[in-house]
Amino acid sequence: MFILRCFLLGFIVFASASPAVAYERRTAVVDAVEKAGPAVVNIRTEQIIKRRSSPFFGFGDSLFDEFFNSLSPPRIYKTQSLGSGVIIDPRGYLLTNAHVIDKASKIYVALPDSTRELEAHLVGMDERIDLAVLKIEGDRKFPYLEPSRSDDLLVGETVIAIGNPLGLGHSITTGVVSAKNRRLPMGDGVFSSFVQTDALINPGNSGGPLININGELIGINTAIAKKAQGIGFAIPIDTAKRVMQDLITYGRVRRAFFGVIPGSVGKAFSRARGAGGVLVNGVEPGSPAAAAGIKVADVILGLDGNPVGNPAELHSLLHTYTPEDQVVVELLRGTRTRQLTLRLTPTPDGYGGKYAREVFGFTVYDSRRGLAVEKVVKGSPADQVGMQAADMVAEVDGQKVASAQEFSEIIESVIGQEPVRFLVLRGNRGYYLDLP
Repeated sequence: MFILRCFLLGFIVFASASPAVAYERRTAVVDAVEKAGPAVVNIRTEQIIKRRSSPFFGFGDSLFDEFFNSLSPPRIYKTQSLGSGVIIDPRGYLLTNAHVIDKASKIYVALPDSTRELEAHLVGMDERIDLAVLKIEGDRKFPYLEPSRSDDLLVGETVIAIGNPLGLGHSITTGVVSAKNRRLPMGDGVFSSFVQTDALINPGNSGGPLININGELIGINTAIAKKAQGIGFAIPIDTAKRVMQDLITYGRVRRAFFGVIPGSVGKAFSRARGAGGVLVNGVEPGSPAAAAGIKVADVILGLDGNPVGNPAELHSLLHTYTPEDQVVVELLRGTRTRQLTLRLTPTPDGYGGKYAREVFGFTVYDSRRGLAVEKVVKGSPADQVGMQAADMVAEVDGQKVASAQEFSEIIESVIGQEPVRFLVLRGNRGYYLDLP
């Protein structure tokens, strides 16, 4: 009888302990992945490449190459690439990276609960932010993960990266937030702000979601540092939320108008503060900056808590805002730090031309020969390097330009960049000018 009682007691203890053991396995990470997982998709793209190859080799002359290439039939290649995405709307809109679908002729999406691929189309993209919105074909309701917020992230908090690399199914890695707004140069004077994490982002995970421990969407995984181990970056979801409606409605991100002519602060200022800033060289009358009370000689330190160290960083950050967005500007006036709130507006038509006159010192017009210099402001940077009226402008920042409209649009895209390179033609000669 004693042995039987001990057996029954042991069985009861074992039986009561089993649920506790099972319960401990269900961590917050498991719950977060279960919540977000159904909205994470695999993206497969097809690119069709046409190339002509000459049957002759060794000429090394572009004229021969062009002649023989025109005779040979084009060879057609079909390449594929894989990436990830996250559905953010039950109608089938999803976020991914722009580089995931770059040059894609066809886009296919595979949901976690299906082996069948669904075709999708590009709604809008912005390469500077590396963000794209796709729409899955079909009228059904799709599982989705609503964008949350990233402005309240805590350094050290647990985050989870989910992707679908190689089409093998979900790949899940965990880590912590190392930095909330890590500014990185992206080339050509462009800077981007990322959430930095040590959650591994494997090849093919680009475009997938970064979630917090509650399963909320806080970022879009976008890149890894090739020369470092275990460092990953994600586009903050607050950035994605600001621009994705523009991508859906217009297919692009509209340029927001701030109204400041930016300049660089001196090295002494940067050394004294231990950080840079943007000197206000001018304020456009009637602009959002003027309405908010920003003045010449103010130093802009940050936007919405994101520090800016130079004009290029300011311009890159403004590119993540759209007209009608409200921005809190932190600035230094004299020895006092202030915060001003302003609402951005659409960029006025032809503003690039006005900016070129005020910053570089010349104006242009459409002539029968192309884009010509109309006037050079005396004493301006353009005047100091010898630019003259009737010179022809062929390129701006490495981009060919043929009209005043194109000139204005390109200038608007490089506001704050210093210097800007112009290819100027005079007679039979061309020369490059870096202004200002």
